Amino acid sequence: MENRIVELFLLTSHEIYAWVILPFLIFFARVCDVSLGTIRIIFISKGVKYLAPIVGFFEILIWLLAIGQIMQNITNIYYYLFFAGGFATGTFVGLYLEEKLSIGLVMIRIITKKDSTALINYLKSEKYGVTTVKAEGVGASVKIIFTVIRREDLNKVATCILKFNPNAFYSVEDVRSVSEAMFPQKRPRRFNFYKRLFQFDRKGK
Repeated sequence: MENRIVELFLLTSHEIYAWVILPFLIFFARVCDVSLGTIRIIFISKGVKYLAPIVGFFEILIWLLAIGQIMQNITNIYYYLFFAGGFATGTFVGLYLEEKLSIGLVMIRIITKKDSTALINYLKSEKYGVTTVKAEGVGASVKIIFTVIRREDLNKVATCILKFNPNAFYSVEDVRSVSEAMFPQKRPRRFNFYKRLFQFDRKGK
């Protein structure tokens, strides 16, 4: 009787592991490795050359663990669903982390027909570096405004553009490095220590 109980317990434990615990481990592993892959690509594009290989190491290690379980259960479609679901979720998580990290610099190019004095004065008052150029648009003179900002300030600056020049056209481009730049003094943030790690090999300020 006791042996029968032990056998039932072991069988139940095995089924719980095979149909509940292992699929969710595969799912979680895929979420982690795809998220790390997104962050690694961001680091490479931003020139963070020391952290990208470290992230890549853990990314491929976790991927090998996940794919190893799939190869051991290659006929089980159920595991495939968790593997694919983890990939999709990891893509979303990676993009979310990229948005929250806001690593690097961007250049905003603003083209406006309306008088942009108020916008320029505001950007200067906030300690952003501003360069203006007079140009000719289609049928009218325009002014082009260039400013390089931290990526984390993009939403703030975009809101100011819409406030002062609602009909202005603006575009945003990633900037890998700058020789000199002017930025507002950074406000204390919870993750500043970690963000300094991401910025230690950049040129300029």
